Amino acid sequence: MSPTSYLLLYPAYELQASMMNFVKTAFEDDDVLIYMVEIGEKELKDEQFFNKIQHSKVPVLLLINKIYTSSQEEVEEKLLYWKEKVPNAEVTVISALENFNVQGVFDKILELLPESPPYYPKDQLTDKPERFFINEAIREKILLHYKKEIPYSVEIETEEFFESDTMIRIRSVIMVERETQKGIIIGHKGAPLKRVGTEARKDLEKFFDKKIHLELYVKVNKNWRSDKRQLRRFGYNNE
Repeated sequence: MSPTSYLLLYPAYELQASMMNFVKTAFEDDDVLIYMVEIGEKELKDEQFFNKIQHSKVPVLLLINKIYTSSQEEVEEKLLYWKEKVPNAEVTVISALENFNVQGVFDKILELLPESPPYYPKDQLTDKPERFFINEAIREKILLHYKKEIPYSVEIETEEFFESDTMIRIRSVIMVERETQKGIIIGHKGAPLKRVGTEARKDLEKFFDKKIHLELYVKVNKNWRSDKRQLRRFGYNNE
């Protein structure tokens, strides 16, 4: 099991506990279960959790990632190992970094998804509000350009959204837990933050098909990941 999954199994703060609740519902509500391991993993971190995967009632795709770090012999060895450990899973090797076999995984997911009646009208693109997509566009750029704990200590909140016939004006706040993280997000002369804003703005202009004026601010919101009230405000389920 990957380090991230291990942290979720033994959550260190309320946000991780909330994320683990989403993981648990996957065993009951989802149509396809995707379980990712790294090529170097040799043992199970939680037998009870893994037992649920082995007895899943939905199709399981087990993805072995980071194969570029190993030899062909090691890859074949791991394929056999995981096929024995999870006989109910379809085991596939991928490299997310090098985009190897990623499209094949997407194709397999589409193949496994059952047909169902439409849940929304055909002309309804999504059930999410505009601010959700703004926040996710900004979050994506932070995940791409910052390392270590920074992307996982960040929450985005769009405070203002004004739309006219020709332009959308947006004001969003990037929340972090510590002053040191704020400094890292802003960066030298504000260049890293400007890059995030520029790239997010370009994506949002394509999405909304309008000119976007995007203002980004960074704010310290101490220990927000452990505050149940704030997590509910940000849309995380803590039940």
